[in-house]
Amino acid sequence: MSNMYKKSFNDADEVKTPPKAHVSVVKLGTMNASKMVLEPGWKWSDCIKPLVGGDSCQAGHIGVIIQGKLMCVHDDGTEILAEAGDAYYFAPGHDGWVVGDETVIAYEIVDGGKDYGPWTSA
Repeated sequence: MSNMYKKSFNDADEVKTPPKAHVSVVKLGTMNASKMVLEPGWKWSDCIKPLVGGDSCQAGHIGVIIQGKLMCVHDDGTEILAEAGDAYYFAPGHDGWVVGDETVIAYEIVDGGKDYGPWTSA
């Protein structure tokens, strides 16, 4: 087993295309890296909730926004706007959506040994 990994998102292990989104996932040992491209008008509660159910996204997300703006509102009312150049953490129990007319490009890294919500089932 190697202790170093490299993979291109052009050769993704999984590609998911829920409405208004394109997610490429590469597996790096026990970790998964995802490139998310979210179109203007994408909103978790409109585009993902119908596929996975629940009242809010129950996944935790750690990532970096490369392009665009993404609003996240937690079930407790906390709001955060993440935009290009920001690293973020969204706790489970939230809704999120693209702000404005620019496509969001973000990268997330998660432990591949755990189910991380909508991106694993959409």
